[in-house]
Formats: sequence, C-alpha cells, structure tokens
Amino acid sequence: MHPNTEAARALYARTLKEKFALGAFNVDNQETLLAIARAAAAQKSPVLVEASADEVMMIGAHNLRCMVDNYRAEYGIEMYINLDHSPSVEAAKLGIDAGFEFIHIDFSQAKRDATTEEIVAATKEVVEYAKKTGALVESEPHYFGGSSNVHKEDIDYAEIKKFFTKPDEAKQFIAETGIDTYAVAIGNLHGLYPVPKQLDLQLLEQLRTALPGYLSLHGGSGTPDDQFEGAVQRGISKININSEMRRAYRTTLEQQLAANPDQFAVIKLLGPVLEAVQAVVEHKMQVFGSAGKSAA
Repeated sequence: MHPNTEAARALYARTLKEKFALGAFNVDNQETLLAIARAAAAQKSPVLVEASADEVMMIGAHNLRCMVDNYRAEYGIEMYINLDHSPSVEAAKLGIDAGFEFIHIDFSQAKRDATTEEIVAATKEVVEYAKKTGALVESEPHYFGGSSNVHKEDIDYAEIKKFFTKPDEAKQFIAETGIDTYAVAIGNLHGLYPVPKQLDLQLLEQLRTALPGYLSLHGGSGTPDDQFEGAVQRGISKININSEMRRAYRTTLEQQLAANPDQFAVIKLLGPVLEAVQAVVEHKMQVFGSAGKSAA
C-alpha cells in the first residue's frame, strides 16, 4: 500500500470515531487549489481536493498530483486527491496510477442507460485495480440528479424522492462490488437552487445502521448548516462542495472586472477572488467538524 493511501485510510477511519466529515472541494484551476490549501492551513483541517473528468483533462492527472504535493509541503497540511464522478473504468485507472487516494467510479454518468449489472462489473474492476495502491473506491448504482451549476428552477422533491437510497439495495451493491464508500441519495442534489436542500436524516440513520463502510454526500452546496451537522453526527464521512465555490469565484471576479475596467494584469484582480473561495471552504470545514483535526 502506498504511504499516502495508508494515511488517507487512517484519516477516513477517524471520521467515524471522532464524528467529523472530510470536505471534498472541486478544483477548477490553480487559484482554487491555492484557496483550498490556505483554508486547510488556516483551519488546521484535513481536506480532499477533488477533480472531475473535465478538470483532470484540463489540468492533467500527474500535474494535479504534483501541485497538491507541493502545496501540502509548503503549507504543512493534510491534503489528498479525490477523483470525482469518473465516467469510465479507464479514467478511474488513470487516477489510481497518478496516485489519487480517493476514486469515485460513476459508470452511469457517461452511460445513463447502463444496467445494474454493467455498473457492478465496472465498479468491481476499479476496486480490484485500486488494490495496486490501496486507493479508496466510492460508487453508487446510478448517477445523481442535477448538475454542478447555479439553477433557477425549484427542487422537485416528489421526483427526486423516487431515487432515494434503499437500504437493502445499497447493502447488496456494497457486497457485490467491495467498495469502501457508498454515495447516498437522501435529498442531496448537484448544484445550487433557489431553495435550501432538505435532507432525510431519518433515512440516513437507517442507512448508517444497515450499511458497512463509509457514506458520502454529493451535491452539498446549498444545504443548511444544521442539516450538514445532523448528517455528520449520523455518520457521513465525506461531503462534496463545488457550486458554492464556483459562484463565489465568478461573482467576485465579475465585481473585480467591473471595478477595474482598465486593468489587464489579471493577477492583480485575483486576490479578492481567492479570499472569497477560501471563505467558503473555511466555513464548510467548521460546519463539517474537520477544523483542528489535521494530523499534519
């Protein structure tokens, strides 16, 4: 087992014992990564930097690995990489080979009509391949709804409740695939919406009692703090945040551009942008209970 993944596994085990969740924050570019690193240092919090397939394609898997390692050394922080919603077995294997400690295989993202058998087979292949490094593998039977954007429509809870996680089905999926982490659907939804998200914490209690391993919460942006806290106390170990960071980045950059129409040295505009993204990350670390939990 790689030393990084061994440390990651030890940290993950602590989330259940000490009742906190790891924030998994998407990195769009180097500025976002720097904001995450600074937040981790300020809060003395362990953190997951996560990258989707598009972000990996833009930055490069090995480049991201090196950048994370460099900032981890520079800031003295405990920071790992999560491959988020990998759409194929090949993409997941690339992340494993690049040394990512956490791998999310989401086969139905690219093939929405994939059968359960196909999803199970792809997930099992990634789980087996991950034994090379000891990377932790995450999955779920079908793709989550929504998208990592700022939406104008309300949330149709009558519709999304049809796809809430069923304890028996989840237990079978975990047994068949051997995954470390199951991504639950309890009212969470990708993206930001005009109304706050409402989590079914009673269902989460049932899932935590019924399922082995770790539980993750995708689509965290826009969830009230008290519901995050309730989810953490009920056994969520990892929470994904993306859209709130993107909104902070874009709106602050737009303000900077409007206030400085003659400034073409972009680096001179980015200070407040980084600060806005860092503030989002720091707040989530406090809410998730990970502040002060770093072993670095």
